[in-house]
Order: sequence, then structure tokens, then C-alpha cells
Amino acid sequence: MPHTPTRENAQTEVEAYLAEQGQKGLLRFLTCGSVDDGKSTLIGRLLFDSKQIFEDQLASLESDSKRFGTQGQNMDLALLVDGLAAEREQGITIDVAYRFFATDKRKFIVADTPGHEQYTRNMATGASTADLAVILVDARNGVATQTRRHSHIVAMLGIKQVVLAVNKMDLCDYAQDVFDAIVADYLAFAGTVGLENITAIPLSALQGENVLNPSAAMPWYTGETLMAALENAETGAGRIDGPARFPVQWVNRPDLSFRGYSGTLATGRLRPGDEIVVLPGAKTSRIDRIVAHGGDWEEAVAGDAVTLTLADDVDVSRGDVIASMEGRPETSDQFQVRLIWMHEEHLLPGRSYLLKTANQIAPAAVSELKYKINVNNQEHEAAKVLELNEIGICNLTLASPIAFEPYGTDRTLGSFILIDRLSNHTVAAGMIDFGLRRATNIHWQSVAVDKRARAQQKHQRPGVLWFTGLSGSGKSTIANIVEQKLHEMNRHTYLLDGDNVRHGLNRDLGFTDADRVENIRRVGEVAKLMVDAGLMVQTAFISPFRAERRMVRELLDEGEFLEIFIDTPLAVCEQRDPKGLYEKARAGEIKNFTGYDSPYEEPEQADLRIDTVALSAEQAADEIINFLKQRGYLEADDGGE
Repeated sequence: MPHTPTRENAQTEVEAYLAEQGQKGLLRFLTCGSVDDGKSTLIGRLLFDSKQIFEDQLASLESDSKRFGTQGQNMDLALLVDGLAAEREQGITIDVAYRFFATDKRKFIVADTPGHEQYTRNMATGASTADLAVILVDARNGVATQTRRHSHIVAMLGIKQVVLAVNKMDLCDYAQDVFDAIVADYLAFAGTVGLENITAIPLSALQGENVLNPSAAMPWYTGETLMAALENAETGAGRIDGPARFPVQWVNRPDLSFRGYSGTLATGRLRPGDEIVVLPGAKTSRIDRIVAHGGDWEEAVAGDAVTLTLADDVDVSRGDVIASMEGRPETSDQFQVRLIWMHEEHLLPGRSYLLKTANQIAPAAVSELKYKINVNNQEHEAAKVLELNEIGICNLTLASPIAFEPYGTDRTLGSFILIDRLSNHTVAAGMIDFGLRRATNIHWQSVAVDKRARAQQKHQRPGVLWFTGLSGSGKSTIANIVEQKLHEMNRHTYLLDGDNVRHGLNRDLGFTDADRVENIRRVGEVAKLMVDAGLMVQTAFISPFRAERRMVRELLDEGEFLEIFIDTPLAVCEQRDPKGLYEKARAGEIKNFTGYDSPYEEPEQADLRIDTVALSAEQAADEIINFLKQRGYLEADDGGE
């Protein structure tokens, strides 16, 4: 009589299966390489041969292969991964596709990353959490530029294990000399970027040769199959052995009786009673409780999402790092970093971006672009900007210090992204090499006479009148008249004019976008010092980019920056052409001239707009004086008239 399983037996078997799966290690890996090297087909073959496809998926694959496939009447295994309609229509991978599968020995999460150069940013995303990289090379084409670029990114992101998968050997008659030549070429390059742990495997993803089982077509190869290499690779479990690092994601206050700090333990272990430090503020305390689903825990290890409570009432905010006392992270506001630029608009040193690392966000700017790296020969090349997909070594300055570790030590505290402050686009991924010593050795020196005291002595309210507009709009003329009127009212002023500062402070700068950004950054810092001295500062600069005008506004206290848009149409400016610059620009004698081959971004919400078509320079100056009176800058008790 056949055995009929009871509900209890079935439940026991399910629990036993889940327990068995929970004991398996997890390897995260990615596939990368040049376009059409067969990454999606390889993953599809891994899923198919390891029997990770359900019957309904198989039926759908057969149907989709007839509609979208590239293999004639045969199944196109790449369609198991290329899920976007655009990917299927073009036969390429665009987005990062994550797939889970398991064997008797191990669980896997694989990221299929795009090969096209314009999607390099997606490849970097897939590599950021991987323990191993499978770098594919088409046996017919050998090592390509994109192969080198992806390998460089793999090395930058700290992936120590690489499988060089020489694919499509079936199209080269499984020739050993083809494989050997490609391996020799790749190993010579890999050494220059620091990749050492490399396993080279000849295979055919389409035919399944050396993927799951050894290939009879290549008896000359006696090494591991791809699956065996993945099953034997080291995983990221070593994170548990390091010192504790807990970036705070959320301050948990369900009621007045509970204050906890929620997040995921990045490395190490924590137990109740452990002494900790909260960075960057360096306040110390002890772990009181570790709270998670189901109640209190006696221990949390790397990867656990928990809520911590502390024994002392210390100030902890989102983005702070709770760390073990021993081997605590460093804090700094300046770093040397490696950047992968990921946006069509190029990097401009000096422009303010937002840096996000772990759970913290801070304003940041590249203070120096040291060089960019040629991915083909690893040469260091001088550069003023970084273009899409370029890799550069930079100095980065933050508005406030953060807790960090070098990326090679800790991916969580050593990695970051840069975000454009206007569009909110992610424009770069970065890795911290080290903090700059001057960032931790320089401190604000307290002074007895401050900005308020200087302003009171002058009987005035300090601030910056930031005149912006096209060349020929009348900025300098109007600013000069405004300063004369303020001087007659016994105000202490200074006029910073665009042409004048280029004779001294900014004489080393040209008119490229990068130089324009640096020009305004320097002027903004000077204006800030003058406001600190209690002055009313006028600046007359084209200042074509909104981002830099916003940067200067944020340097100053609330109400100290007044953006005055001298709104003059381009045609009127050309007609005036007081310096003859428009005529030279039309003749091609001046490059990067605002209004022609360099853009001007009008203010979206200027504090004051001046129409110079309707107003004379004298009338415009009077309107600005009236505006200052209305805003309280020229009250009689602040100095009298």
C-alpha cells in the first residue's frame, strides 16, 4: 500500500528543506564584457542546465524564441534574462538583470550587466555587491576596449576573483591556440589593473560546453567547468569577522518610551553591553538592546537588519555610523577618490553635487581632478573634465565630515555616489582611497570679533548683490551706479567685477565650462569673506550656470545672497556689443562665448529681475535701491542717510 504523506510529514519536509537551504552559502557574481559576447546566453544556460526553469517558463521561452530569438528554430536562452521589450527587440541587454538559482552545494545571485558603452553605469551598479566577476570574451574578437573598461571597474570595485570566460569557442573550431592567445593577452593587461586571481575557461554557452559539464569537444582543457568554479569560489562571509559598522538608516520613535536606531549591520558583530562610538560626532555609549522581528536578539552579525537602543541618551541621526570602539573608522571632509563618471553632462571640478554614502547625504565638490585613466593602456592623462564612462582620480571636498574607510577595507563606508543637485540624476560612482591629512589637521580658529560685530560697527546689514546676465546686458554699468548710490548713503561696499578679477585672482582661468565654474567658486569664496567683514558686496559676472549661483547662495547665511537678473535679450546685447565680443564670436575668433557656443541658464526664481529694455541704467539702479529698502537692508537706524 503506497505511503500517503500526512500534513505533519509534509510540513516537516518543507521545514527540513528550508533549513538545508539556509545552511548553503551565497555567492553574488556578475557577468560583464563587450556587447554580444554572450552574457545573457551564458546565464540562460546556467539556469537551463541546473534545472532552474519551471515548465511554464520553458513553454514561454519556446514561444518567445520563435518571435524574438536569434537561434532560428532553437531556443534562445538569452531571453530568460533579457526581460525588457527593448532588449528583446534589439537583442541586447540594457538594464541590470538579477537572477537567483541554486545547486546542491550553493545559492547564487547573478547580475547580467550590459555590454554597450553607454550602459557602463549599469555595469558598475551590478558590480558593486559582487564577490566574483565572470568576464566574457568572444573567442572570435579577443580582448576588446569594453573588456578592459569592465575589468578596470571590477578591479576598482574590489572584486578579487575573476573568471575569464572565453565564449563562442564553437565558432573557432574549439582551437586551443585561439584560447591560449586570448588568455595571454588578457593576463598581460589584468596585471596592470591589479587583477591576480583569474581562472580562464574556454566554453560555448550556446552549446553548453564547459558550463555545467566538461566538454568532449575540448579535451585539451582539464580545468574546472564554469559551475565548478562558481561553487568553489570564496563568498563575502568574511565581513562578519571585521569590526562592527552600523550605518543608521532611521531613528525609530514609535512612542515617547522608545528610541532606537534602525539599519543593517555592514560588518562585524554586536551584542548587548558592547561599547560603541557614534561617528562623526565621536560620542560613546553601550548597546542596550538589539531589537528585531520576534523580539530581542543576543547578537547581530553582518547582514542583519535590526534596531539598536543605547544605554545613554546621545545624539544619533540618520547617516551616523555606530561602530565598535576598537578599530573605529576615520572621519574627514576631504578625500582622494576614484570616480566613474556616469552621465552625459561632464564632470566640472568646483561644481557642487550631493554625495551619498551609506545613509548620509552631504554637499560635495571635486576640488581637483588629478588625472583620468586610459582604460586601454592604464596611462594617466591630464584632464579638466570627465566625460561619460571615463575614470578619474580626484580630490573631493565635503561640506561636513563623514565617517569613512578606504574602499579596499570596507565597501559600505568606502563607496559613494554623486547626485546632480538640480536634476537629481546620479552622475558618478566613487570609491574612497584615503582621507587627506589637511582635512583632519585644520580647524576653525575662533575669533573675538565676528561678522555681527563688524556689521554693527558699520551700521549696516551685509550681503551680496549678485548681478547675472549675458555679456552686454549692462551688469557692470548698473552695479557701478548702485555702488555709487550706496556710497553716497555712507554704506561700506565693494564691487567685484568679472573683468577685473581676471586680471589678478583668476588670471589663470579661461572660458571653458570647467574654468567658468572655478571662476565663480573663487569669487563666491571672496564674496563670503567680504560679507564676513560686514560689507555690502556687488558682483557683476555672467555666471552662466544655475548650479554655481546656487553654490554661492549656499555659502552664505539666509538672506545674504540676492540674485539680480539683468534680463536683456540676446539680440539687444548683440546690438549693443560694447566690447566687440559678439562680432568676434560670430567670426569664430572667440570660442566658448556665452550665448553662442556656451549656454546661459537664466535664473528660475531670481530675487529681482531688471528689464533693461524698459529701464535705463539709472532707473534700474533706483529700482534696486528701492528693493534693498523694502528688504530691510537700508533702514535708517542701520546707518542713516
